[in-house]
Amino acid sequence: MAFSNHNATIYLVDDDFSIRDSLKILIQSKGWSVNCFESAEAFLANYNPSLPGCLILDVRMPLMSGLDLQETLVNKGISIPIIFISGNSEIADSAKAFRAGALDFFEKPFENQLLLDRIVEAVTKDMSDRDSMAEKNKVRQCYNSLTSREKEVLQLVASSYSTKEAARVLDISHRTIDAHRARVMEKMQANNLASLVAMVMNCDLLKNQPTKSLNG
Repeated sequence: MAFSNHNATIYLVDDDFSIRDSLKILIQSKGWSVNCFESAEAFLANYNPSLPGCLILDVRMPLMSGLDLQETLVNKGISIPIIFISGNSEIADSAKAFRAGALDFFEKPFENQLLLDRIVEAVTKDMSDRDSMAEKNKVRQCYNSLTSREKEVLQLVASSYSTKEAARVLDISHRTIDAHRARVMEKMQANNLASLVAMVMNCDLLKNQPTKSLNG
């Protein structure tokens, strides 16, 4: 599912009202939808992970800090590009943020245009990641529709086994292999063998094949 760039939501979490208000006006002036929160807890209670966007996050806040919120999102398996902003932080803070996957880290005051540029990058990345994940989920659904035998044939074909070699490994005729492969191609919605292999590799569906002698 492709998203329009400005269908995304920019989340802004900062306990300073003046910062929230000024940044909200700035971001909205470029056509973005902005949701503001004064605390990490309020953000967590209202965030909808199904919608594309990015998070502009203050580092130092009462109760749950920005770094704590980032860690919470990672632990929950929620992936959203994060741009940190801070008026009083240490090198260790930025290092920890980047290690956990932060997109950028701005010290207040910062240039508005730089922030806007990074927002575009963040939202573009989020939409691209979502499209990629949707495609992978589609491939996995197709894979799950295969029978056990079709999955075996797929694994061998994707591992560069010829029809003759796959037939010998599975102890069935090469014509049966061809029939299974045709059904695999249809169910996986693959136009050719190369695209089928790419699907399997991209979604980590290729399993290690046992070493078997193909002679005799």
